[in-house]
Amino acid sequence: MKRIAIVTCALAMAAGTANAQGLTMQMSNGWAFSFSGNVNAFLVYTDPKCKDDAGSCSFAGSLVPAGDESQKASRIRTGLLPAFATFEAKGKEGGVDLGVHFGFAPQINNAQGVHDQFGAQIDMRQVYLTAGGSWGQILAGREIGLYQRNNILNDMTLFGVGASGGTGPGAGGGTTLGRIGFGYVYPNFVAQMTYSTPSTNPAQLSIGLFDPSSIDNYTVTKIPRVESEFTWTGHFGATTAEAPKGADKIMVFVSGEWQHVQQDISTDATSKDSYGGAGGVRADFGGLSLVGSGFVGKGIGTVLMFDSGSNLQTDSEGELRTSYGFIGQAEFQPVGTKWKFGASYGENDLQQTDADNSDFGTDDAPFVKKNSAIVGSISYLWTKSLRWVFEYTYTKAQSHSGLESTANQGAVGMMLFF
Repeated sequence: MKRIAIVTCALAMAAGTANAQGLTMQMSNGWAFSFSGNVNAFLVYTDPKCKDDAGSCSFAGSLVPAGDESQKASRIRTGLLPAFATFEAKGKEGGVDLGVHFGFAPQINNAQGVHDQFGAQIDMRQVYLTAGGSWGQILAGREIGLYQRNNILNDMTLFGVGASGGTGPGAGGGTTLGRIGFGYVYPNFVAQMTYSTPSTNPAQLSIGLFDPSSIDNYTVTKIPRVESEFTWTGHFGATTAEAPKGADKIMVFVSGEWQHVQQDISTDATSKDSYGGAGGVRADFGGLSLVGSGFVGKGIGTVLMFDSGSNLQTDSEGELRTSYGFIGQAEFQPVGTKWKFGASYGENDLQQTDADNSDFGTDDAPFVKKNSAIVGSISYLWTKSLRWVFEYTYTKAQSHSGLESTANQGAVGMMLFF
């Protein structure tokens, strides 16, 4: 199965321009051990503003700073892709391909207002084993989820900053948001048991059982969540030694999730089913890369899967709210140059329910209606492993009740893959 972690996807996407290689050692028992990853750092300046210079524009679900002078800030921090140190061992026993993988994802920065050596994060994002053969592969352990994973893995802000997610005391302790909440919902790294068909075929299907998540007050999860993904990749155009199937490529991806939750364990307990669908297309030809992706879901949230804060997944009567979003993206690298240019627009929307209309008035709720972002980037591929990234991001958050905040943000940074 194709490596599905963010870091290794980033390395794979960079391979055409960076060709960074990790360290691989062949062991005497036939197993191979490898170490790879990246380190990145960005200088970020964020300048937020409230609509019509209003004194306050803070509301539940907003991903843009509230706009007063204290929210203007400079940071030096990790981008959307955390620094990664990945360790992997692979071997073959009894005709079965075996592997174990550990991925540590530290950030260089503390939360704002937390000083010096205190507070930097080290995420244990990946701990999994694999067993496979000509029949496919089973992955068991902690890894990125299937639902919407290709929405984030094909986002160009994976190599940048995107939205920073706010400033001020206690903010910015982890990675930036990129387009999380501005075009997709973050799929999370989660415990799972997933089967995937052989990756040697143009079409690949993955389906898995996942450690379930509570949804606001629905905290009883009797059965695992189900997630699935289907991808198809076609190659065309002139063949080369580096691209024997063709230098140009198109990929189609579709994913979904379903989860059943209850409020309590009594026989007449209220229960709900969350569900979602997502998909997209990526086309690469002649130095031009185009991506279009989107999602829709009920009860999944609008920022982090099942955990968007402030009980945004459900209304006052426990009904699940619907969210949706999309991204349009273009990148271009002139042939024979080290420069790459990119631009994208994306947004996430959260709908009111009938109960919200009754509680607050039709389309007048005091929580987020839309988070949107425009991102432009210029990258210079300095060496096969090192890149400079220059990025501008304009973000806007709007509530149903009419509050609005915007932010202009500039970032410059370095990324080193190994």
